[in-house]
Amino acid sequence: MRLAPIAVFGLMAQLTTTLGFRAMLGMASYVATVIAGLLVLLGVYMLILKLLAGQSPVRFLKDTRDVLLLAFSTSSSAAVMPLSIRTAEDKLGVRPSVSQFVIPLGATINMNGTALYQAVATIFLAQVYGIDLSMGSMALVVAMAVGASIGSPATPGVGIVILAMVLQTVGIPPSGIALIMGVDRILDMCRTAINVTGDLVTCRLMENLAGKRLPPEPVPEQTS
Repeated sequence: MRLAPIAVFGLMAQLTTTLGFRAMLGMASYVATVIAGLLVLLGVYMLILKLLAGQSPVRFLKDTRDVLLLAFSTSSSAAVMPLSIRTAEDKLGVRPSVSQFVIPLGATINMNGTALYQAVATIFLAQVYGIDLSMGSMALVVAMAVGASIGSPATPGVGIVILAMVLQTVGIPPSGIALIMGVDRILDMCRTAINVTGDLVTCRLMENLAGKRLPPEPVPEQTS
């Protein structure tokens, strides 16, 4: 673990001398593109929440800020799953039968932020290596990113492993991952927060679709 930062620095230094310093300048646009895409995805979530559930996005973000901050700091949807369930039930008014089904399922298959990141990273590395991706190749990248993200472990850094498979599919050298590994942690934190937001929004929508809650059954009186 202590040698990992030194090793990453060596890989980035080797790639910088090979590809040129302009590749490092392009890193800023890469990070900005990923964050901008995640913000657009967050805006879509808030729009869906407003239109279909009738809930204020500001109130939703205020109620879920604790779990989103924890997801941002841990970069793991699985680590925040208990807090996500409690937040959905206590703050969003979701019944336990809905939250305890949607949240674990979402932590497993809802990786929209990860899929978006992998598509942007693939196109960025293709431009770095001077590889021209056709529209068919870009569509394949998007399909591979979405498919590989579904069912991926909800652990920090797993997006890099999936990205290596996506790069090999379109003929991009996987060694280019070292170029973006230095900024992957902050992007991993951002996309995890977006993934958890999607889980909570889905919980709120499912609560609306489930209809009114059934009244509790009366407890029969015990006779002595």
